[in-house]
Amino acid sequence: MLSPRSITCLSDLADPLACPRLVIKVGSSLLVDAGGARRDWLAALVGEIAAARVRGQDIIVVSSGAIALGARSLSLEKGGRGSLADAQAAAAVGQIALSGLWAELLRGHGLTAAQLLLTLDDLEDRRRYLNATATLTRLLDAGAVPVINENDSVATAEIRFGDNDRLAARVAQAARASAVLLLSDVDGLYDAHPAVPGARLLPVVHGITAEIRAMASPVSGSGMGSGGMQSKLQAAEIAELAGIALAIGNGTAEAPVARVTGQGVGTLFLPRNDRVGRKAGARKAWLGGRLRLKGGLLVDAGAARALARGSSLLAAGITAIEGEFHRGDAIAIRDPAGQTLAHGLAEYDAADCALLIGRQSADHAELLGYAPRRAVVHRDQLVLL
Repeated sequence: MLSPRSITCLSDLADPLACPRLVIKVGSSLLVDAGGARRDWLAALVGEIAAARVRGQDIIVVSSGAIALGARSLSLEKGGRGSLADAQAAAAVGQIALSGLWAELLRGHGLTAAQLLLTLDDLEDRRRYLNATATLTRLLDAGAVPVINENDSVATAEIRFGDNDRLAARVAQAARASAVLLLSDVDGLYDAHPAVPGARLLPVVHGITAEIRAMASPVSGSGMGSGGMQSKLQAAEIAELAGIALAIGNGTAEAPVARVTGQGVGTLFLPRNDRVGRKAGARKAWLGGRLRLKGGLLVDAGAARALARGSSLLAAGITAIEGEFHRGDAIAIRDPAGQTLAHGLAEYDAADCALLIGRQSADHAELLGYAPRRAVVHRDQLVLL
């Protein structure tokens, strides 16, 4: 059996050897227009999915569109996004139509659709994340095509992904996918707003930097979805941590996957060179990709340098505590400028961390009244971003 090879260009997303498992995210503006579901367009995309299966690729779909479809059925204003209650009601109605359409069209190619509705907690809680991984693995092994959406009918503002771009990246982590393709209404990332004369489409990006973030707009171009380019870059950061390539392509063409992979129109995000060989393990990728943290620790410059060398975080390097958290909670670790360096699992409650700020390990037992642990955040429970 041949060994998988690395993804280096957009055409590799159609190569089963380079990309044996691909997550395709479909935005609301592609699936739904003023007349309802764009059935002909979706049928063509399903044909591309079927072709990918024939050439030996596993495909997972992350599909938006339930709120937009439901809003039309219920005649709700603002596309069903006028309030949380409207969005939940629209999703409850629209998800039935959306899943039925995917199932019908996939069945026409002899493929079985499987619906999964996920909330943020399903992928932020470690046990539930592993359950999702097991379910996805079994479905793919059985030959099904998982079709996934956020469970908007029950998710509240506090427990939402907020957009399916980041959900797609988290699903790719859970499914151990090779790549993610975000189909949207833009060709990819430009070095300036696409409407600006001379704006240039970036074909390949090696890692998300401050310069790359500055190129992104937070606004969804269509006004129908909830994501913009910023959410896509956040998705690319989540994917990068797990060593997963992510591409952005324009889905408005009749055969959007072929346009991206065959014509090379899009932007491919690859891990930075300084991360080659340092791909996070499954647990650390899950931790680094978390979207909800319980608090944070600010550290001094010396501690920041030690973390970069692979050390654990000791109390002596902590300068401040953020929020209320308990032992085992996921927290952020920030440098003196407030930039997030890492995510980690706290070994102490926030109250005990406050007692230990800046103190040497020899003082901990007396301060705490019990035998101290080896670190405030151990390196085995910490991932650099």
